[in-house]
Amino acid sequence: MIGNGAVGVRGTLDEFGRGQLAACTLAGLYDQVPGCWREPVNAPNPFLCRVWCDGTLVSPLSLKPRSHRQWIDLRHAVHRRETAYILPDGNEVTVEAARFLSVTDVHMGFANCRVKATRACRLTIEAGVDGAVWDLNGPHLTGFGASEGPDETLLLAAPTQEQGVPVAVALAWEEELSDGATPMNRATVVAKDGIFVRRQYSLRAEAACTVRRFVNFRFGDDASSAALAGARAARALGGEALFAASAARWAERWARSDVRIEGDDDAQLALRYSLYQLLIVAPEHTDRVSIPARGLSGQVYKGGVFWDTEMFMLPFFSHTQPEMARRLLHYRVHTLDGARRKAKEYGFRGAFYAWESQDTGDDACTLFNITDVFTGRPLRTYFRDKQVHISADVALAIWRYWKETGDDSLLREGGAEVILECARFYLSCTCYVPDRERYELRDVVGPDEYHERVDNNAFTSAMARETLAIARQTLAWLQTRQPELHEELIARLDYAGDIPRLDEVHARLHVPEPDAKTGVIEQFSGYHALEAASLAEVKARVLKANEYWGAGQGVAAHTQVIKQADTVLLLHLFPERYPAAVRRANWEFYEPRTEHGSSLSACIYALVAAGVGNTEWAYRYFLKTATIDLTGQSKQYVGTLYIGGTHPAANGGAWMAAVQGFGGLRVAAERIILEPQLPAHWRALEFRFQWHGDWFDVRVTPHEVRLAAAAGNVQQVEATIAGEHCVCAPGTVVVCGLNGGALHA
Repeated sequence: MIGNGAVGVRGTLDEFGRGQLAACTLAGLYDQVPGCWREPVNAPNPFLCRVWCDGTLVSPLSLKPRSHRQWIDLRHAVHRRETAYILPDGNEVTVEAARFLSVTDVHMGFANCRVKATRACRLTIEAGVDGAVWDLNGPHLTGFGASEGPDETLLLAAPTQEQGVPVAVALAWEEELSDGATPMNRATVVAKDGIFVRRQYSLRAEAACTVRRFVNFRFGDDASSAALAGARAARALGGEALFAASAARWAERWARSDVRIEGDDDAQLALRYSLYQLLIVAPEHTDRVSIPARGLSGQVYKGGVFWDTEMFMLPFFSHTQPEMARRLLHYRVHTLDGARRKAKEYGFRGAFYAWESQDTGDDACTLFNITDVFTGRPLRTYFRDKQVHISADVALAIWRYWKETGDDSLLREGGAEVILECARFYLSCTCYVPDRERYELRDVVGPDEYHERVDNNAFTSAMARETLAIARQTLAWLQTRQPELHEELIARLDYAGDIPRLDEVHARLHVPEPDAKTGVIEQFSGYHALEAASLAEVKARVLKANEYWGAGQGVAAHTQVIKQADTVLLLHLFPERYPAAVRRANWEFYEPRTEHGSSLSACIYALVAAGVGNTEWAYRYFLKTATIDLTGQSKQYVGTLYIGGTHPAANGGAWMAAVQGFGGLRVAAERIILEPQLPAHWRALEFRFQWHGDWFDVRVTPHEVRLAAAAGNVQQVEATIAGEHCVCAPGTVVVCGLNGGALHA
């Protein structure tokens, strides 16, 4: 897959189409066909290119290749392939192709196709814009209009069904012929859903023909004219210049983001692939879209933005691409009204953020979104209405962004309002229990979705209480630093009556605590009373491979087997509140009870294991999360629902496990903390991060930690490295020996 945050192109071959699931997914554009789910729109495909040699289609769909290679250049985000065929007459034909999407102008893309033959032949190349695209719940584009310009340009445009948004894709053609290649006939083929140029060439033995296409994706007003102008501009710039500009931007991204591992090539590849997947779906062009749960790899999960972004991807961006983190969080500001509408729908005040958020922030999640594989009937699930922790996830992410970057502009430009409205939501949905003289959060679903409608889920309650504390701190910050904004928000939100309740509910909201003897935190009220069946026993009860384990009657619903990290996630988010013994006790208790039925789970078990010194288990879970899109060992279906595609949350989790787990990085408002725990066979780990606008490089070996402050930094910072306190001034390096070694600059 390639991408640039605005478009994602699946890694199918050039000659593939709808039947082979080719797709160009547009970020931020959604459409709903009557009776179906609303989902992202797949644009017409301008990368289609078919080749015939003496009338024979040269494609793995019709011929068995003699050899085939297909690969991604991670450094520059280029998809490449090389396929060779032996035709029935003995002619050897080789097809080489490459494509990329620009990150300097996210509407632009480029593709070339070079065909070479060992014998004289007649070659036909057909390339154009294919509107017969793969959809899960389409078609989303109908009534195509195709046109051809006098300067070798093609345009295909169509409106979306729901709102009639124009979508246009343009292509500008360019060719290069070697000696012995002669152009012959040319024809334009206009289909009901596509437009193509079909050109014939006469090739002598060992001659080659190269066709280049400069493409442009647009939607909205003036899409057609903008797409044509963009394709022409790209061709005028030229393929080499277009690539050079994009490659330079990619070099900047990798300079900030790369994590280097010495002594483990497999882990290195998996981690870099994970970082690549994050970078290709990050929106460079706008702050009105975020990263969906399956990135831009297709329409799965309706293209919805989940808590995945804030909890599992944002740490990577906050530490390496802070301007991107700000864009992602600004999406939540823009969709605040949608969160308010959802809260009102359920009888609450404030902001109840969508479980599956699209362009407006209204919830795309349905009440019956999983089908029972036994009866064929839809199952009622409670993701949409009971997963109330999403508002806390958003509030905590906004607050931590400010703490980690020192950038208060997001707070001033809507972030503070989001936090206050999320806190107000919890004020309205907690219930007071007079017999116990406390507030409780009842009838919720925590991260472990196999157990629905539970009371006092530890993670959810702790996150709600943290949101109330953050709201109080936000008000104090506003009053001190932004008094006019403080007064304006209090008046406009009619918030004065809520202020005293923030302290009251925070002080008396029940959050399950570690057991005095075992240290284990009960995941929710009554969890320990459930059947203590082992994971193996529960798996043995499964009758059909894709049956859902939850929804009240699933095989795990009445047992202690959980879907994913829940209480253990709480320990990762707030390690300073729980001693290492408590974190270890809970990891050891919940690990054998966890199915890891979500891609969000493995990284959290890696992080907590590393934090308590269990690097062997941490490494196992790190590899599980880092290789998820390389091995394909993830769930493809829940019931009959297809959930395949890339896993950007797991990709973000791989970075967290490496940098925050093995590298031991934590950043607080006042200092940098490094408590590394390297896997035994790693010789070194290197990474870069920003803190309060300054940049630092870290190198960890089994014997020492080196923290280097960039020469351009503006402040002297305090750091704690392996328990030793130090000061790191701009342009200096601090070295701390591990296992009792000395600290020196």
